Amino acid sequence: MLNKIIEFSVKNKLIIALFTIGLILFGIYETTKLPIDAQPDITNNQVQVITVASSYGAADIERLVTFPIEQATSNISGITEIRSFSRFGLSLVTVVFDDDTDVYWARQQVQERLQLVQENIPEGIGKPELGPISSGLGEIFQYVVRAKKGYEHVYDETELRTIQDWVIRRQLLGTKGVADVSSFGGKLKQYEIAINPNQLQAFNININDVFDALEKNNQNTGGAYIEKKETVLFIRSEGLLGSSEDIGNIQVSTTKEGIPVHIKDVAKVKIGFATRYGAMTFNDTGEVSGAIVLMLKGENANEVIGNIKQRLDKIQESLPEGVVIEPFLDRAKMVNNTISTVKTNLMEGALIVVFILVLFLGNFRAGLLVASVIPLAMLFAIIMMNIFGVGGNLMSLGALDFGLIVDGAVIIVEAVLHQLAHKKHFGKDNMLSKAEMDSQVSSSATKMVNSAVFGQIIILIVYLPIFTLQGIEGKMFKPMAQTVAFALIGAFLLSLTYIPMMSSLVLSRKKKTKDNISDKVMTKLEIGHQKLLMKALKFRKTIILTVVALFAGAVFVLSRMGGEFIPSLEEGDFAVEMRILQGSNIEETKKVTTHAAQILLKQFPEVQKVVTKIGSAEIPTEPMPMDAGDMIIVLKPKKEWTSASSFPELSEKMSTALKVIPGLTTGFQFPVQMRFNELMTGARQDVVCKIYGEDLDSLAVYAKKLGGIITTVNGAQDLYLEPVVGAPQVLIGYDRAQLSRHNISVAEVNRVINMAFAGQTAGALYEGERKFDVVVRMDQEHKKDIVSIQNLLVPTPNGGQVPLHQLAKVELKESPNQIQREDTKRRIVVGFNVRGRDVQTIVEELQQKVNKDLKLSAGYTISYGGAFENLNEAKARLGIAVPISLVMIFFLLFFAFGSVKHSLLIYTAIPLSAIGGIYFLALRGMPFSISAGIGFIALFGVAVLNGIVLISEFNRLKKDGIRNTSRIVLMGTRIRLRPVLMTAFVASLGFLPMAISNGAGAEVQRPLATVVIGGLMLATLLTLFVLPILYVLFERVSKKKKY
Repeated sequence: MLNKIIEFSVKNKLIIALFTIGLILFGIYETTKLPIDAQPDITNNQVQVITVASSYGAADIERLVTFPIEQATSNISGITEIRSFSRFGLSLVTVVFDDDTDVYWARQQVQERLQLVQENIPEGIGKPELGPISSGLGEIFQYVVRAKKGYEHVYDETELRTIQDWVIRRQLLGTKGVADVSSFGGKLKQYEIAINPNQLQAFNININDVFDALEKNNQNTGGAYIEKKETVLFIRSEGLLGSSEDIGNIQVSTTKEGIPVHIKDVAKVKIGFATRYGAMTFNDTGEVSGAIVLMLKGENANEVIGNIKQRLDKIQESLPEGVVIEPFLDRAKMVNNTISTVKTNLMEGALIVVFILVLFLGNFRAGLLVASVIPLAMLFAIIMMNIFGVGGNLMSLGALDFGLIVDGAVIIVEAVLHQLAHKKHFGKDNMLSKAEMDSQVSSSATKMVNSAVFGQIIILIVYLPIFTLQGIEGKMFKPMAQTVAFALIGAFLLSLTYIPMMSSLVLSRKKKTKDNISDKVMTKLEIGHQKLLMKALKFRKTIILTVVALFAGAVFVLSRMGGEFIPSLEEGDFAVEMRILQGSNIEETKKVTTHAAQILLKQFPEVQKVVTKIGSAEIPTEPMPMDAGDMIIVLKPKKEWTSASSFPELSEKMSTALKVIPGLTTGFQFPVQMRFNELMTGARQDVVCKIYGEDLDSLAVYAKKLGGIITTVNGAQDLYLEPVVGAPQVLIGYDRAQLSRHNISVAEVNRVINMAFAGQTAGALYEGERKFDVVVRMDQEHKKDIVSIQNLLVPTPNGGQVPLHQLAKVELKESPNQIQREDTKRRIVVGFNVRGRDVQTIVEELQQKVNKDLKLSAGYTISYGGAFENLNEAKARLGIAVPISLVMIFFLLFFAFGSVKHSLLIYTAIPLSAIGGIYFLALRGMPFSISAGIGFIALFGVAVLNGIVLISEFNRLKKDGIRNTSRIVLMGTRIRLRPVLMTAFVASLGFLPMAISNGAGAEVQRPLATVVIGGLMLATLLTLFVLPILYVLFERVSKKKKY
């Protein structure tokens, strides 16, 4: 069948040409539709349930909100994990589903359970809501809304936040691909009735009277209509509040003399702001407002960012003069940097492949013909990527080896050139006619097509283990395997159709009369190799023992080599986790982080701008306490740096510079990497140690001990101990006897406390379309300390008022700060980042020290998560899948050669190639990573191909009647030296730009390229000497058995 396809292609050139043009045009169109991102989205399917209950402590939140939600959702099909986070005022439950679960179905199931659980959550505590349909790569765009220079006093934080919420956010929500816009920082505008308790007492009224008066004096109604002759007049009243003056003029009660008491007599009516748990600062200029734009899961990042920027340009025109929207974190920067690296590496790799092809084939036309398969196969791959939903990114496009892609085309073109060179009879003027050329191309191509197809199948089988990867590593590397498979299938189809057709058109029909430079060089190489091989055949045992020793050394080096999951992708900017003394307020955190920004801007010219996000956003998908913040350091391009030459060096210097600020701890990471870590493990660090148990105090003690052990491990930096206990809180413990004596219920006292200090909404005030809450709370002067809480007046049913300290004990106590749970068990997190070492050796050292120095009580366990857990899971899967794929290759070889002996001979290429890969990794100081593991998989396939080429030739010569095995191997290696070297150089040097690149994303490609180059170079050298020696030995053993 394959032969018929080749013959059809040579005879029907126009049809094949039209198909090729169609492929080019359709491929170019599909390229414009290909979703582009920096890396695959590795986050799992998860649904977040957020409950904001601003007046409740961590223990109450856990008991009343978090636990019921966990129980209600635990039996949904497809759940792999449930994590929860309870903190003062907030519950966040993350329900993780397996990858086969549709996220919209999962959200529907969770929503149904929430409707049932709502009945079990006490009224007024808060309503559980689903988080946005986004993912780890969802935070694609972040911006600040700030006043221009000279307008700082015109627009304060409240004005900026109002503009953000009512102008910018509303318009951005309609942008295609945007899931939500989470406002951050600024002050949420409210109309505040700041009550003076002394005035209340003077007029003998209480806080409830004020609240009731507000509720009764802020409403519209309608009276249907009246008929006037032949028309109707609709009736409506206008009683809604319209301004601060309206609020102040509301009557609360009257004095004994009958004089009305208005709200303005007992309270100050002013523009206030909601109790806030977050803030945003810009450079060292102070507070601003801003937002995080979340992208819908599965959307095209580049397209959505383009839509956002277009919309923001239009919004900017409608903003009041002096207000500016300034982006500070734009995924497009990371995407463009990474894709630029991929483009450069692919272009340089393609040029190297073209050069090698022309050099080895000795024919410029033939070299360009084979090279033309590269763009055509790429276009075919892109069409398939769009069909199967594979996006273009560092992993899917960055690991393409053009050497593998052109392998089939090389075999066919080289066979045509070989047949033309050895053809004895040429026509008139030593030139073939078109028909004779077609015949020559068909016959030579059909002879070699089986070899070409066999090689492609082996490469495809080699990549099969990658398809077995699951979880994070599956999402990371499957796109790569899919793209390689698509490109190989495209190249295979082109080798059967396009290459034969173009060979008959493009290649010269003239007889070759003299050797070209390539032929002369190859002749010298062949003679040199023959001399060395003859010597090698005399020292067979020595060479084999040397190779065995090299292999044993490589195995030893591998066993001592560290391991990491995937090298960190340099995103272009830093995300610094900043923490100050536990329990600090927003103002203190602002002061410290502004000082930090000042130091960075002053000392490091690489810094473009600094934006700090303190606490939580409006949609608290990443809940931070008020004493912590994420500082985003936006950097200039790397080529403009002067203080450092690499990201680790710059982060080290910045970290040192910030040590002058007392009480500040920092952890340097990249923005997306930090978010990935948080979503995958519930913590932001590279390595996460989780201690499980019931008692929070015991967990805190164990965490402190573990933290002490971690500090003794070299390479463990940015230690983070989760602050579970030790947060001071004002605890109000009711005296039920006193409550009974005064005939007051707990609910009544709670309402007064909540209203006085947190504030309670008594309606809304509209400014056009804008709606602002009207809130009643105590004025700032009367809620400064614990004494003001003790002296809070609580109304009694008989009209009197009792100080709170007579009804309850008010004291400062240490209470749980936050409570995290995983699969219904409480846990505490101890995390750290890795610097200057690999993850595997650090965790192994830590485990040894923990087993020796930390003894846990019954019911308490410790686990190691993060990158270490991912690495072990991926290694375990590859440990099963790779041997299966190697067994499949063995069976293929056995079916092809019908001999176990020859199959084993070819198989020696695998350990031979592994030697070079391992040594090259060690020489470059790289640990074993999954990226390097993928490199070994690709390496084994190409190494086996070279073995096939040589053994096939040896068998052909033997079949032709040559009996002397030494002569067979000498002749065979001489004939096949060119294709063996060409395959090795094309496949390995095509990766050279990736191996030496320093661009964004190169750190992920480097281990893969290093393994392939090192492995193939050494494997080819050894194959050309060791394989002939082994063949001679195997054949002699076979002869002895016969006789």
